[in-house]
Amino acid sequence: MRSSLLVLISSILLPYHTLSAEPSAFGAGDLNNPTPYGLTASEETLLKNKKQIKQVIVNSNNQADAVDSLRERVDGLQSVIESMSSNSRKNKLNIKELTQKNLDDMKALDEFDKRLMDSSQLNNELIQVNTTDIQKINLIIKEMTRLVDTINSSYVSKDEFNVLVSDVNNFKDLVSKELKNSPKENKMSNGEIESEAKKQYQKKLYGKSLKNYNYLINKNYKPARSHYMVGEIYYHRKNYAEAIAYFKKSAKLYSKASYMHVLMLHTAISMDKTGDKDNASNFYNALISKFPNSSSAKIAVEKLSLIN
Repeated sequence: MRSSLLVLISSILLPYHTLSAEPSAFGAGDLNNPTPYGLTASEETLLKNKKQIKQVIVNSNNQADAVDSLRERVDGLQSVIESMSSNSRKNKLNIKELTQKNLDDMKALDEFDKRLMDSSQLNNELIQVNTTDIQKINLIIKEMTRLVDTINSSYVSKDEFNVLVSDVNNFKDLVSKELKNSPKENKMSNGEIESEAKKQYQKKLYGKSLKNYNYLINKNYKPARSHYMVGEIYYHRKNYAEAIAYFKKSAKLYSKASYMHVLMLHTAISMDKTGDKDNASNFYNALISKFPNSSSAKIAVEKLSLIN
Protein backbone atom coordinates (compact mmCIF):
# COMPACT_ATOMS: atom_id res chain seq x y z
CA MET A 1 0.00 0.00 0.00
CA ARG A 2 2.75 2.40 1.04
CA SER A 3 4.75 1.38 -1.97
CA SER A 4 1.83 2.02 -4.28
CA LEU A 5 1.30 5.46 -2.68
CA LEU A 6 4.95 6.46 -3.32
CA VAL A 7 4.66 5.44 -6.93
CA LEU A 8 1.51 7.50 -7.28
CA ILE A 9 3.07 10.61 -5.70
CA SER A 10 6.18 10.25 -7.90
CA SER A 11 4.07 9.98 -11.00
CA ILE A 12 2.28 13.19 -10.02
CA LEU A 13 5.39 15.23 -9.09
CA LEU A 14 7.64 14.06 -11.98
CA PRO A 15 6.06 16.32 -14.63
CA TYR A 16 6.46 19.35 -12.35
CA HIS A 17 10.11 18.51 -11.68
CA THR A 18 10.75 18.10 -15.39
CA LEU A 19 8.95 21.36 -16.12
CA SER A 20 11.01 23.25 -13.52
CA ALA A 21 14.26 22.01 -15.10
CA GLU A 22 13.34 23.53 -18.47
CA PRO A 23 12.90 27.22 -19.45
CA SER A 24 9.28 28.30 -19.04
CA ALA A 25 7.25 29.49 -21.95
CA PHE A 26 7.83 33.08 -20.79
CA GLY A 27 11.68 32.85 -20.70
CA ALA A 28 12.24 32.33 -16.99
CA GLY A 29 15.38 30.29 -16.39
CA ASP A 30 16.60 30.70 -20.01
CA LEU A 31 20.42 31.11 -19.79
CA ASN A 32 20.62 32.02 -23.48
CA ASN A 33 18.31 34.98 -23.00
CA PRO A 34 20.24 38.32 -23.16
CA THR A 35 18.52 39.36 -19.91
CA PRO A 36 17.67 36.08 -18.10
CA TYR A 37 15.39 36.12 -15.05
CA GLY A 38 13.86 33.70 -12.66
CA LEU A 39 17.19 31.85 -12.22
CA THR A 40 17.99 29.44 -9.47
CA ALA A 41 21.20 29.77 -7.45
CA SER A 42 22.82 27.06 -9.56
CA GLU A 43 21.73 28.76 -12.76
CA GLU A 44 23.07 32.11 -11.60
CA THR A 45 26.43 30.46 -10.80
CA LEU A 46 26.39 28.77 -14.20
CA LEU A 47 25.54 32.08 -15.89
CA LYS A 48 28.34 33.86 -14.02
CA ASN A 49 30.84 31.16 -15.05
CA LYS A 50 29.59 31.39 -18.62
CA LYS A 51 30.18 35.15 -18.64
CA GLN A 52 33.67 34.71 -17.19
CA ILE A 53 34.54 32.09 -19.79
CA LYS A 54 33.23 34.37 -22.52
CA GLN A 55 35.38 37.23 -21.20
CA VAL A 56 38.43 34.97 -21.06
CA ILE A 57 37.84 34.03 -24.70
CA VAL A 58 37.50 37.72 -25.66
CA ASN A 59 40.67 38.59 -23.74
CA SER A 60 42.51 35.68 -25.36
CA ASN A 61 41.42 36.82 -28.84
CA ASN A 62 42.51 40.38 -28.05
CA GLN A 63 45.90 39.15 -26.89
CA ALA A 64 46.28 37.05 -30.04
CA ASP A 65 45.43 40.10 -32.17
CA ALA A 66 47.97 42.16 -30.23
CA VAL A 67 50.66 39.52 -30.76
CA ASP A 68 49.88 39.39 -34.51
CA SER A 69 50.04 43.19 -34.71
CA LEU A 70 53.35 43.24 -32.84
CA ARG A 71 54.75 40.53 -35.13
CA GLU A 72 53.72 42.56 -38.21
CA ARG A 73 55.43 45.66 -36.81
CA VAL A 74 58.60 43.68 -36.09
CA ASP A 75 58.56 42.23 -39.63
CA GLY A 76 58.03 45.73 -41.06
CA LEU A 77 60.93 47.11 -39.01
CA GLN A 78 63.19 44.28 -40.18
CA SER A 79 62.32 45.00 -43.83
CA VAL A 80 63.05 48.70 -43.37
CA ILE A 81 66.39 47.98 -41.68
CA GLU A 82 67.37 45.57 -44.46
CA SER A 83 66.45 48.20 -47.05
CA MET A 84 68.45 50.82 -45.13
CA SER A 85 71.46 48.48 -45.01
CA SER A 86 71.31 47.93 -48.79
CA ASN A 87 70.96 51.65 -49.51
CA SER A 88 73.77 52.41 -47.06
CA ARG A 89 76.13 50.09 -48.95
CA LYS A 90 75.19 51.74 -52.25
CA ASN A 91 75.69 55.19 -50.76
CA LYS A 92 79.13 54.22 -49.45
CA LEU A 93 80.13 53.12 -52.95
CA ASN A 94 78.77 56.37 -54.41
CA ILE A 95 80.63 58.41 -51.80
CA LYS A 96 83.86 56.51 -52.50
CA GLU A 97 83.59 57.22 -56.24
CA LEU A 98 82.63 60.84 -55.59
CA THR A 99 85.56 61.29 -53.19
CA GLN A 100 87.99 59.88 -55.74
CA LYS A 101 86.62 62.16 -58.46
CA ASN A 102 86.85 65.16 -56.16
CA LEU A 103 90.49 64.34 -55.35
CA ASP A 104 91.25 64.09 -59.05
CA ASP A 105 89.55 67.40 -59.71
CA MET A 106 91.38 69.11 -56.86
CA LYS A 107 94.71 67.86 -58.21
CA ALA A 108 93.87 69.14 -61.68
CA LEU A 109 92.65 72.46 -60.29
CA ASP A 110 95.96 73.06 -58.50
CA GLU A 111 97.77 72.69 -61.79
CA PHE A 112 95.16 74.81 -63.47
CA ASP A 113 95.65 77.67 -60.98
CA LYS A 114 99.40 77.67 -61.61
CA ARG A 115 99.08 77.91 -65.39
CA LEU A 116 95.90 79.83 -66.24
CA MET A 117 95.09 82.23 -63.38
CA ASP A 118 94.22 84.92 -65.94
CA SER A 119 91.60 82.82 -67.75
CA SER A 120 88.10 83.84 -66.65
CA GLN A 121 86.50 81.14 -68.75
CA LEU A 122 88.43 78.38 -67.02
CA ASN A 123 87.70 79.90 -63.62
CA ASN A 124 83.99 79.69 -64.40
CA GLU A 125 84.35 76.02 -65.37
CA LEU A 126 86.25 75.40 -62.15
CA ILE A 127 83.40 76.89 -60.11
CA GLN A 128 80.92 74.78 -62.03
CA VAL A 129 82.85 71.56 -61.33
CA ASN A 130 83.06 72.32 -57.60
CA THR A 131 79.38 73.23 -57.50
CA THR A 132 78.48 69.92 -59.16
CA ASP A 133 80.53 67.96 -56.61
CA ILE A 134 78.94 69.80 -53.69
CA GLN A 135 75.47 69.13 -55.11
CA LYS A 136 76.29 65.42 -55.37
CA ILE A 137 77.41 65.34 -51.73
CA ASN A 138 74.25 67.19 -50.66
CA LEU A 139 72.10 64.69 -52.57
CA ILE A 140 73.80 61.80 -50.77
CA ILE A 141 73.32 63.49 -47.39
CA LYS A 142 69.64 64.12 -48.23
CA GLU A 143 69.26 60.42 -49.09
CA MET A 144 70.73 59.45 -45.74
CA THR A 145 68.38 61.90 -44.00
CA ARG A 146 65.40 60.42 -45.86
CA LEU A 147 66.40 56.95 -44.68
CA VAL A 148 66.56 58.20 -41.10
CA ASP A 149 63.05 59.65 -41.40
CA THR A 150 61.74 56.40 -42.89
CA ILE A 151 63.18 54.29 -40.09
CA ASN A 152 61.95 56.71 -37.42
CA SER A 153 58.40 56.46 -38.80
CA SER A 154 58.59 52.65 -38.69
CA TYR A 155 58.60 52.15 -34.92
CA VAL A 156 62.33 52.67 -34.28
CA SER A 157 63.13 53.29 -30.61
CA LYS A 158 64.70 56.52 -29.44
CA ASP A 159 68.00 54.78 -28.61
CA GLU A 160 68.17 53.17 -32.05
CA PHE A 161 67.37 56.51 -33.69
CA ASN A 162 70.15 58.26 -31.76
CA VAL A 163 72.64 55.58 -32.81
CA LEU A 164 71.61 56.05 -36.44
CA VAL A 165 72.00 59.85 -36.20
CA SER A 166 75.47 59.31 -34.74
CA ASP A 167 76.37 57.03 -37.66
CA VAL A 168 75.18 59.65 -40.16
CA ASN A 169 77.30 62.33 -38.47
CA ASN A 170 80.32 60.04 -38.48
CA PHE A 171 79.65 59.37 -42.15
CA LYS A 172 79.68 63.13 -42.89
CA ASP A 173 82.94 63.56 -40.97
CA LEU A 174 84.51 60.68 -42.91
CA VAL A 175 83.54 62.26 -46.24
CA SER A 176 84.96 65.61 -45.11
CA LYS A 177 88.25 64.05 -44.02
CA GLU A 178 88.60 62.05 -47.23
CA LEU A 179 88.05 65.18 -49.31
CA LYS A 180 90.81 66.98 -47.41
CA ASN A 181 93.39 64.20 -47.52
CA SER A 182 96.00 64.22 -50.32
CA PRO A 183 96.78 61.05 -52.31
CA LYS A 184 99.53 58.92 -50.77
CA GLU A 185 102.86 58.42 -52.50
CA ASN A 186 102.79 55.55 -54.94
CA LYS A 187 105.29 52.79 -54.22
CA MET A 188 105.47 51.69 -57.88
CA SER A 189 108.21 52.89 -60.20
CA ASN A 190 107.47 55.72 -62.64
CA GLY A 191 107.49 53.27 -65.53
CA GLU A 192 104.97 51.02 -63.80
CA ILE A 193 102.77 54.00 -63.01
CA GLU A 194 102.87 55.10 -66.67
CA SER A 195 101.89 51.59 -67.78
CA GLU A 196 99.03 51.53 -65.28
CA ALA A 197 97.87 54.99 -66.35
CA LYS A 198 97.85 53.91 -70.01
CA LYS A 199 95.72 50.82 -69.22
CA GLN A 200 93.29 52.94 -67.21
CA TYR A 201 93.03 55.44 -70.08
CA GLN A 202 92.30 52.67 -72.58
CA LYS A 203 89.55 51.37 -70.28
CA LYS A 204 88.17 54.93 -70.03
CA LEU A 205 88.92 55.06 -66.30
CA TYR A 206 89.81 58.70 -66.78
CA GLY A 207 89.79 59.71 -63.11
CA LYS A 208 92.36 57.12 -62.09
CA SER A 209 94.45 57.66 -65.24
CA LEU A 210 94.45 61.43 -64.66
CA LYS A 211 95.70 60.97 -61.12
CA ASN A 212 98.64 58.84 -62.27
CA TYR A 213 99.62 61.13 -65.16
CA ASN A 214 99.54 64.16 -62.86
CA TYR A 215 101.79 62.24 -60.50
CA LEU A 216 104.25 61.63 -63.37
CA ILE A 217 104.14 65.34 -64.29
CA ASN A 218 105.07 66.24 -60.72
CA LYS A 219 107.92 63.75 -60.91
CA ASN A 220 108.97 65.26 -64.30
CA TYR A 221 108.78 61.79 -65.86
CA LYS A 222 108.29 61.99 -69.64
CA PRO A 223 106.70 65.43 -69.18
CA ALA A 224 105.81 65.97 -72.85
CA ARG A 225 103.85 62.72 -73.15
CA SER A 226 102.36 63.03 -69.66
CA HIS A 227 101.04 66.52 -70.49
CA TYR A 228 99.69 65.20 -73.80
CA MET A 229 97.84 62.34 -72.06
CA VAL A 230 96.32 64.69 -69.47
CA GLY A 231 95.18 66.86 -72.38
CA GLU A 232 93.63 63.79 -74.04
CA ILE A 233 91.74 62.93 -70.84
CA TYR A 234 90.33 66.45 -70.58
CA TYR A 235 89.53 66.35 -74.30
CA HIS A 236 87.47 63.17 -73.94
CA ARG A 237 85.79 64.63 -70.87
CA LYS A 238 84.90 67.66 -73.05
CA ASN A 239 86.86 70.03 -70.80
CA TYR A 240 88.26 71.67 -73.93
CA ALA A 241 89.86 74.75 -72.37
CA GLU A 242 91.91 72.62 -69.98
CA ALA A 243 92.81 70.23 -72.79
CA ILE A 244 94.21 73.13 -74.86
CA ALA A 245 96.50 74.22 -72.01
CA TYR A 246 98.03 70.75 -71.65
CA PHE A 247 98.37 70.26 -75.42
CA LYS A 248 100.27 73.55 -75.71
CA LYS A 249 102.60 72.59 -72.87
CA SER A 250 103.27 69.18 -74.44
CA ALA A 251 104.04 70.73 -77.86
CA LYS A 252 106.51 73.17 -76.26
CA LEU A 253 108.31 70.35 -74.47
CA TYR A 254 108.67 68.11 -77.55
CA SER A 255 107.36 69.22 -80.95
CA LYS A 256 108.55 66.13 -82.87
CA ALA A 257 106.53 63.53 -81.01
CA SER A 258 104.84 60.79 -83.04
CA TYR A 259 101.45 61.82 -81.69
CA MET A 260 101.86 65.46 -82.78
CA HIS A 261 99.29 65.25 -85.61
CA VAL A 262 96.65 63.97 -83.14
CA LEU A 263 97.63 66.67 -80.65
CA MET A 264 97.18 69.37 -83.32
CA LEU A 265 93.83 67.94 -84.43
CA HIS A 266 92.43 67.75 -80.91
CA THR A 267 93.77 71.24 -80.13
CA ALA A 268 91.97 72.62 -83.20
CA ILE A 269 88.74 70.80 -82.33
CA SER A 270 88.96 72.07 -78.74
CA MET A 271 89.40 75.65 -79.99
CA ASP A 272 86.47 75.13 -82.35
CA LYS A 273 84.31 73.86 -79.45
CA THR A 274 85.19 76.87 -77.27
CA GLY A 275 84.23 79.32 -80.05
CA ASP A 276 87.76 80.29 -81.12
CA LYS A 277 87.09 79.69 -84.82
CA ASP A 278 90.08 81.71 -86.13
CA ASN A 279 92.71 79.80 -84.15
CA ALA A 280 90.90 76.55 -84.91
CA SER A 281 91.20 77.29 -88.65
CA ASN A 282 94.91 78.10 -88.26
CA PHE A 283 95.54 74.80 -86.52
CA TYR A 284 93.54 72.82 -89.10
CA ASN A 285 95.56 74.43 -91.92
CA ALA A 286 98.86 73.87 -90.10
CA LEU A 287 97.98 70.21 -89.53
CA ILE A 288 97.06 69.68 -93.21
CA SER A 289 100.28 71.36 -94.29
CA LYS A 290 102.60 69.55 -91.88
CA PHE A 291 101.02 66.09 -91.89
CA PRO A 292 99.18 65.89 -95.24
CA ASN A 293 99.07 62.09 -95.37
CA SER A 294 97.92 61.51 -91.81
CA SER A 295 94.43 60.36 -90.80
CA SER A 296 94.20 63.51 -88.70
CA ALA A 297 94.69 65.68 -91.80
CA LYS A 298 91.67 64.07 -93.47
CA ILE A 299 89.52 64.89 -90.46
CA ALA A 300 90.94 68.42 -90.40
CA VAL A 301 89.83 69.00 -94.01
CA GLU A 302 86.27 68.00 -93.10
CA LYS A 303 86.25 70.17 -89.98
CA LEU A 304 87.72 73.14 -91.84
CA SER A 305 85.02 72.97 -94.50
CA LEU A 306 82.37 73.31 -91.79
CA ILE A 307 84.02 76.48 -90.46
CA ASN A 308 84.44 78.05 -93.89
